[in-house]
Amino acid sequence: MKRKNLLTAVISVGLIFGTIWSCQSPKSDNNEMEKKEIKFNVNIQEVPVGGQNAKVFTFDNGNGIQVEISSFGGLITKLMVPDKDGKSENIVLGHDNLEGYDSNEGYLGASVGRYANRIAKGKFELDGNVYQLATNNGNNHLHGGLVGFSRKHWEAEMVESENSMKVKMTYLSPDGEEGFPGNLTTTLTFELTADNKLLVEFESETDKPTIVNLTQHGYFNLSAMRENVLGHELIIHASKYTPVNDELIPTGELAPVKGTAFDFTQSHTVGERIAKVPGGYDHNYVIKENQDGELVKMAEVYHAGSGRYMELYGDAPGVQFYSGNFLDGSITTEGIAYTKHMGMCLEPQVFPNSPNEPTFPTARLNPGEKYKHRIHYHFSTK
Repeated sequence: MKRKNLLTAVISVGLIFGTIWSCQSPKSDNNEMEKKEIKFNVNIQEVPVGGQNAKVFTFDNGNGIQVEISSFGGLITKLMVPDKDGKSENIVLGHDNLEGYDSNEGYLGASVGRYANRIAKGKFELDGNVYQLATNNGNNHLHGGLVGFSRKHWEAEMVESENSMKVKMTYLSPDGEEGFPGNLTTTLTFELTADNKLLVEFESETDKPTIVNLTQHGYFNLSAMRENVLGHELIIHASKYTPVNDELIPTGELAPVKGTAFDFTQSHTVGERIAKVPGGYDHNYVIKENQDGELVKMAEVYHAGSGRYMELYGDAPGVQFYSGNFLDGSITTEGIAYTKHMGMCLEPQVFPNSPNEPTFPTARLNPGEKYKHRIHYHFSTK
């Protein structure tokens, strides 16, 4: 079943009209702001996967951006973005059909948790209690374990919103799932705005002290997969990173990027110095050393050929830059083989292995507290 046939059973199709303000060419001497009407299109369909039906939401903002979101795995399965000539094309890696995400070993487009990235030996201590998590990445825990949030069915519904399209998803992770303590209730919201922003936001609450670290694991390729990402220009607004051992577990050090192949404080192509990084980039960058909740610009990606430009904003202390090192061509979508470096990930997060590194920002969540995490993507051309 090819992607164009992915959405099979239509539940509802709706049109939403919004009004935004934009600055137009002056038609009079006073050059006043004029209203511009934007037509949003929302398509909601059902697709079988993992023994249940998932809802697939297609949002079109009438301004060149279209995003396809699945309630299975909290997935972004397609993201159409215009190039400098106004041609909209898909810029995220995905599978030909939703069934392909049922294993999804590469976490393509997935919302991952309860703990994004790695925990050494799958083990951590909290209030004197030692918890053993599933180990699904060699000796270590990765992205929530054997069946993490990326392979769960979330309850999903549209949310009324002015000048945007929004869907809210909810999942209750029971106490002990994959070894984590506490019943954890998580809401995940996707919102597409009229001004070409895709907003992803998480909130979680628990009834027992636990750890939480959620993120979006989209693989981006601004060339629409015409080439790999080694020629993409990248800026990461971080002066430090966390070096890792041979299992990609942080050593605990916060090392300066200056003078190294990890320095993206000024624009460099992804492939310019990748040969100096054994195995390629798969490292956490230190955006800030504490959890202050402030939304900041983390990274910028530009593809000169298409003119597409993406800005990443987040409120987490770190962002994982992964250069698609483990893509091996085994996934082929719409005739394109996802070979090494065909996509790149920028994953806002708490630092990897934080529960075992007391100097790292904490991933702890207590009863009565609320975990909040915002990830915002801004799309334009230049």
